[in-house]
Amino acid sequence: MPTARKRPRSYDPAKTRAAVLAQFGNVRQAVRGLDEERLGLPTRLGEWTVRELVAHIGMAVTAVLRAAARPAPPKRDVQVVDWTFATSADSAAIADFTRRLAANRPDLGAYLAEAEDGLRALLAEHPAGRLLETSAGAMPLDDYLVTRTVELVVHTDDLNAAVPDLAVPYDRQALAAATRLLTDALAVKAPGGSTEVRVPPYAVVQCVEGPRHTRGTPPNVVETDPLTWVRLATGRLSWADAVAGAKVSAGGERADLGGLLPLLG
Repeated sequence: MPTARKRPRSYDPAKTRAAVLAQFGNVRQAVRGLDEERLGLPTRLGEWTVRELVAHIGMAVTAVLRAAARPAPPKRDVQVVDWTFATSADSAAIADFTRRLAANRPDLGAYLAEAEDGLRALLAEHPAGRLLETSAGAMPLDDYLVTRTVELVVHTDDLNAAVPDLAVPYDRQALAAATRLLTDALAVKAPGGSTEVRVPPYAVVQCVEGPRHTRGTPPNVVETDPLTWVRLATGRLSWADAVAGAKVSAGGERADLGGLLPLLG
């Protein structure tokens, strides 16, 4: 697992909590009107249908509840950015759990409501620094909530892609946190200062080994919008397709990030 060398980015706990609840609420509101036909639509996630995708979105929240139900670890041993490099380890188990959950909880509305109620109660009870034992390691509750913004934003995008005209909105703070975490992950995976990656209005990072610029416009610049960056970082969009479709601009000999993406398995 890559290890962050720079001082970890800090996130405002109150904004993160509000963002997770807001984005989860956006999904809950949107899926209320889905009938069985649309719940059975295919998604871009292998064999998953929309029903299984919605169940998995609920799991993004119930994962916090399950972690909080376990004894608190004695000390923190990972930073929030380390989560991005641990996501593929349990993918088979997660997929199996998702399929069983979707089959066992046919009333998805009730399931999502229970998940939201549980999260609200948990956040009212526990402070930001409460340590959780997560799949990536021990980290504070509100750092783990930052990873939930990635899960919720990514799978909201999957849901919008699967169901025409659903148009689930993206909470601004949730999209900001997800973008920042995924750009920081790139800087950890490819440390350096030769390339500047800009994802306005939320993030700018320097990465990739090579000559470091000291002032003015750097020789290697990559720029894209937040949703395109999320899709690139999670493998929903290839670098070649993004460049060909003018979804990303890249200038300089070290501006090709194709070999570094995706960041999440």
